[in-house]
Amino acid sequence: MVEVLCKLPETKSELTFECVNVLTPLVRRSLEPIGPAFLAHARRSVRGRSWSEDERAMAETSVKTVEDDDVSDDDEPEFEDDLLRDPKDWKSQDHYRVLGLTKYRINATDDQIRRAHRKKVLKHHPDKKAASGGLNEDGFFKCIQKAMEILSDPVKRRQFDSVDYAADVAPPSRKTTGNFYELWGPVFAAEGRFSRVQPVPKLGDETTAKKDMDAFYSFFYNFDSWRSFEYLDEDVPDDSSNRDNKRHIERKNKAARQKHKTDDNARLRKLVDDCLGADPRVKMFKDAEKKAKEQRKWEREADSRKAAEEAKAAAEAAEKARAEQEEREKAEKVGAKKAKENAKNAKKKNRRVVKAAAKDANYFVDGTASASAIDGALSDVDVLFEKVSDEELADLTKELTGLTDAAAIKAVFVARVEALSGAGKLSASSLKILKA
Repeated sequence: MVEVLCKLPETKSELTFECVNVLTPLVRRSLEPIGPAFLAHARRSVRGRSWSEDERAMAETSVKTVEDDDVSDDDEPEFEDDLLRDPKDWKSQDHYRVLGLTKYRINATDDQIRRAHRKKVLKHHPDKKAASGGLNEDGFFKCIQKAMEILSDPVKRRQFDSVDYAADVAPPSRKTTGNFYELWGPVFAAEGRFSRVQPVPKLGDETTAKKDMDAFYSFFYNFDSWRSFEYLDEDVPDDSSNRDNKRHIERKNKAARQKHKTDDNARLRKLVDDCLGADPRVKMFKDAEKKAKEQRKWEREADSRKAAEEAKAAAEAAEKARAEQEEREKAEKVGAKKAKENAKNAKKKNRRVVKAAAKDANYFVDGTASASAIDGALSDVDVLFEKVSDEELADLTKELTGLTDAAAIKAVFVARVEALSGAGKLSASSLKILKA
């Protein structure tokens, strides 16, 4: 569209209007009807409703849609003690159960709380109950409102969560049998909801490393809890006229909170002690550490052990060599002694043979040998024994063996005497019968 500039009159007497420029020609365009306003106009036109009639019908439809959306198959059942509860006893009520949020509890989101509250209000509003001819449940409706008041306020909700014992998981007793990790895992998962430090380490299982197990127990032994127990405080009267009584109640509440805190810390400490005492991984890791320590000690002592083994082996070898040497020496001594004995026996035997040969030779005389001839022949044989060595005696015995002729035997003796005389070992003057 072209801008139209109009000149304003300078004085009141100037009543004429002067157009500085002309308007552009009109243009007709087709517009598509759209939007909530057009839809409302079309709905009123089609159904013949007025503005107020259409608004009332749409409000009823909206309420019906909300009611239909809020009805679900997983709604929690309502308990008779909650329906008949005195709303003044609101501190003992389970706000999550009143709103039907027990499966969520501390994990319930703000949106879930709002939706649960809306469903309960639509169902238990006193006006709706009265209109439908139902019982008057105004007390339970106040409980619903109180639960919404507590759970929609972050501070009040945390105070209630601090004492929400319905969310606790009881630890197993010593007599309880079953999987250790399945029994104790949920207990510490429930305790972890009070931790200022997130995320909370898990108990783990038999495959958990030792450092992770130690980190878990260290976390809970040094647990930083946000539990404050204000929810259990005795109500402080609003009457400001008795300030001393008000201060007394405040001090009493503070002391009670501190006692609850101390008792809860002791309870958690004992809980961790019991879990640690029953944890099968503790013994497993101790045994593994003991084996590793023994292995390290074994490796450290390997050199000294090897040297000791080598020294022991050398000592055993030396002892064995000494024993073998002693055995050899003993055998040699026995052999020498035996050889000596044999040589001695052989010498005696040879002498007997030689003497017997002298006898067979008639003591080296012709005819009957006289006593003096026998003594002289035996004396010569003894001289001969003194001059010959054992080897020569053995040779002499060998030569005489088998001879029976006296002349032949005497010839052997004479030959031996000549050999000894020629070697300078025997003097002919020392003999009496055997002469060359």
